[in-house]
Formats: sequence, structure tokens, C-alpha cells
Amino acid sequence: MKVEQQYITLFKESRDLLDNNSAPVMNKYRQEAFDNFERLGFPSKKVEEYKYTPVSKYFEQEYGLNLSRLDIPSKPRDLFSCDVPGMDSIQAFLVNDLFHQEAVKGLPKGVLLGSLKELAETHPELVEKYYAKIANHSKDAIVSFNTAFAQDGLLLYVPKNTIIEQPIQLINLLRSDVDLMSNRRILIVLEEGAQAKVLICNHTIDQVNFIQTGVTEVFVGANAQLDFYELEETHTQTVRFNNLTVHQQADSNVLLNNMTLHNGVTRNSTEVVLKGKGAHIDCHGMAVEDQNQHVDNTTLIDHTVAHCTSNELFKYVLDDHSVGAFTGMILVRPDAQQTNSQQTNRALCVTRDAKMYARPQLEIYADDVRCGHGATVGQLDETALFYMQARGISEREARLLLMFAFVNEVIDTISIDALKERLHTLVEQRFRGEVQKCSECSICK
Repeated sequence: MKVEQQYITLFKESRDLLDNNSAPVMNKYRQEAFDNFERLGFPSKKVEEYKYTPVSKYFEQEYGLNLSRLDIPSKPRDLFSCDVPGMDSIQAFLVNDLFHQEAVKGLPKGVLLGSLKELAETHPELVEKYYAKIANHSKDAIVSFNTAFAQDGLLLYVPKNTIIEQPIQLINLLRSDVDLMSNRRILIVLEEGAQAKVLICNHTIDQVNFIQTGVTEVFVGANAQLDFYELEETHTQTVRFNNLTVHQQADSNVLLNNMTLHNGVTRNSTEVVLKGKGAHIDCHGMAVEDQNQHVDNTTLIDHTVAHCTSNELFKYVLDDHSVGAFTGMILVRPDAQQTNSQQTNRALCVTRDAKMYARPQLEIYADDVRCGHGATVGQLDETALFYMQARGISEREARLLLMFAFVNEVIDTISIDALKERLHTLVEQRFRGEVQKCSECSICK
């Protein structure tokens, strides 16, 4: 418990700061979550879900925490103005784990989008109904750590039968003059018949060490529809532990797509529970890695009732000494008859030094189901490379074309055309060794 002890001491010494600079609803679960963290400790490789990511190693360093909620002088809209061409979005900003208080325009009547802390104070019954209800802080130490230390984040609430036509773009900026830890919460609630599209963009501003824990809870009501995209373009000094839990009611439809284009160390945990008949989930993701970058995706799709469907696709392109990991579980419970579920994981190792760990899993306790899974790890097709070069394409360009074609299947699942086109451009730039550059963005100048 050597690594944990500094945080145990910090929590006990700073409890008043944590409570005074957060909301009562969030404080309600703080002690219980801390007790769970103190009992569990950071996961070791003996914990199956964290087998490929040495968690304690990344928490050993001393990081600053903004427990007093000091304002970080910045105008994020001026600092980071990288719009997706052709996408008319409703934008909001998080600087570290603080919601940037500026007017969010274009929301339909009744929709709430803003600081979780502030809205928990003005709408306590709403936040109390959903906050910390499905992210399991009794079993997952990262979730318990986050719940103990989180003080703010974002709430999106969409009332019954309300449709938000414009995509909501949440730009999450990590910035600091010193090495920093942030603990972010996001709560998304779509009531019955509601529809929304959400894009979260994660970026780093300053060249210091960052570590971020993130917990996102998503409630999707009956007949509701949510497209949820998360894109990471941070730097190699960034460590992110990201936990997403989704509960779906009857006939709901959810599309998840988690894309890592540049990072340091990233572990994404996604848990989807299909709780109502006719619910459908598309769960997709991709990672493009080089140098010593590390991306670990763990997923659980839990079919609890009959007549639900799920489709899962994750792809990796690994270069240099990078490491990729995928653990995917499809769980079909006894009452989940007539389940239709498919899981696919494919990885492309560009060099012999790149490593990929793949563990597709099925647990089926019903007899009237159609379920399948598959995983492949390979290298570029030498035959295809030969024929492309025979037709005048250089070896470098041929390799780029094959890698781009490989991940294209994941990009094409995006339902927002402007975002899909932007991702095609970003992925091509990434394969050519370019980090995103925008003419209007001050951090790119």
C-alpha cells in the first residue's frame, strides 16, 4: 500500500477542502468510495481487468491537485478553436475537471448542460437520482478513487421526447504549469424518446505530466437514441484512466466510438447493461500508436433481458514499441433469450517490437442465442504491398494506404458526416507522423 498511502493521507487531511468546494450530492458518496479505495488499493496485474496496465506505476509520481478550485486563467474558446469543418456543434469546455462557465447557446427548452457541481446545487433531486448509481465504486478501485476525489464535471440532461439536432461538443483541456492530476465526472441522462449526439475531445495544452481519472455514467431511457464519441489527442506525458458505464432501457439505441489518435498511456473501461427488451448497442473503437504509447480497452456488454442486440468492433495499428490490449466480454444472462451479439477485434503490428494482447470472451447462460467473437493480430500484407509497388506506388505510400484502409471500417460507423470526414483527415495525418495542426488554434502556432 506504499503508493496508495500518499492519497489516503491526502484525503484525510483535505476532506474539508473536498467537501467545501463540491456539491452535497457528490459529497454524499465520498467517504464510502474512499473506504472502498482504502480496502482495494490500486489494481495489480493480478486483477484480471487490469492485467495489461500497471496502475500503481503511474500513480507513484507526485502530482498537484486543485482541491481549492483555484481559477486557472484562460479563455479556452480563444486558446483552442479547432472546429470540425462543416459541423455546427454546441460547444462546452472543461479545463482539467472544471466546467468553464460561459453561456451555452442553442439548447432546446428543458435541456440542462453545465457544471455538475452547480447543477447538483440547483437541481439536487435530479442529480441525486442518477449520480454514482451505476459506476461501481465498490469493486473498481479507479472508480472509487475518482468518486472520493472528484469535485466537478459535466451534466447533460435531455427531457422526455426532446431531440437535440446539433451535436454537443465537449472540449476537455488539460493545462497546468506543474504536474497535475484531475478527476473528472460526466453524467448524461436521456429520458424516454430523447435523442442526442455527443463528442468529447481530449487535448493537452502544456508540456507537463498529467494524470486523469474519468468516470462517465450514461442513462438512456426507453426509445431514446444516443451517439457518443470520444477522441483523444493528448501528448506522450499524459496518463488517462477512463471508465464509462451505460444503462439502456427498452428499444433504446446507442452508438459508442472511442478513438485514440495520440496519447501516452490510456486505459478505457466500457460497461454496457442492456436492461430493456429491444435495446441495441454498437460499441466501437480504434487506436493508432507508435513510440512507447499504450492503449488498453476493456469492455463488458451485459445482456440481461431478451431480444437485445449488440455489435462490437475494435481495431489497433501499432508501430515502434507501442502496446495495445483488448479484453472484451459478452455476458448473456439466463433470461436474455434471442440475443444477437457479435464481437470483433483486429490489430495490425507494423513492427516486430509492437505488442498486442487480445482476450475476447463469451459467457452464455441462455440457449436461444446467436453470439460470436473473433480476434486477429497480424502484420501488413506483403503480397498487397508488392502489387501496389508494382503499379508505381512507393513502399511508404503503399503502407500508409493499407493502414488507412484497415481502420476505415471503424471511422465509417460515425453517423455525423462532417466528423467522419474530419477523422479521415486526422488519421491520414497521424499515419504520416503529423499531430493535428490548426491555423486558428494558439497551441498549434
